[in-house]
This record gives sequence, C-alpha cells and structure tokens, in this order.
Amino acid sequence: MSRNILDEAHIHPAVREQVGSYHRELVAEVQAAVAANTVVVVGMGLNPFPRKARKILDGLGTPYQYLSYGSYLGGWRPRTALKMWTGWPTFPMIFVKGTLIGGANDLQKLVEQGEFARMVA
Repeated sequence: MSRNILDEAHIHPAVREQVGSYHRELVAEVQAAVAANTVVVVGMGLNPFPRKARKILDGLGTPYQYLSYGSYLGGWRPRTALKMWTGWPTFPMIFVKGTLIGGANDLQKLVEQGEFARMVA
C-alpha cells in the first residue's frame, strides 16, 4: 500500500517545523499507549462509534486502553493531528499490537471472521 503524503521537499523550509510539530505531544501520547497496550481505542465524546467499539471489546472480555480527545463541540484541531499521522479519517482509531485496524465496523468484521482473536492471542 502506498499512501500519498506531501514530500518534505515540497514543504517550504519556513513552515516545516510547524508541520512537523503540529500537536506532536498528542501524537506522542497515542504512540506511547499503542506501544504499551495490546489494544488501544482512540475516540471522542458524543460519537457513537467509539462506544460501539468499546462495547464489542467489553463483550469479548478484551482489555484495552481508551483515549478520548474532545467531542463534536471541540478539540477538532488536536484530533486532526491524529488523522494526519494515521491517515485514518474517522474515530475511533483502533490499534491491535501496534497495527491500526480501522474503526468500530472494521473491528466487528475482524471479530466475525475470527481474525481479531488470532491477532490478540
């Protein structure tokens, strides 16, 4: 898979630091959680899909770390940094053993296929 990302050579030197440091601390927090936990769910308030993902995991008895950032009413700028980092456009962002598996519906599909159980084993 190849993902289109603007090459650094095409970012003017005057703004490279701004691009590279955009909410860096938030991205670092999520990276640390992903490194320290088998399953991580990154969500936001008022969005039903992070709740759906947590309900699936709770039903399976799977331990996970949940991180929530803002809601539809605020916090969109920091969440944009996570979207830029992962390339995933929506919440939740679910990671299993360091791998982004998608959102709640993607988790449900992996559970139904038996793939999720193999991943966390």
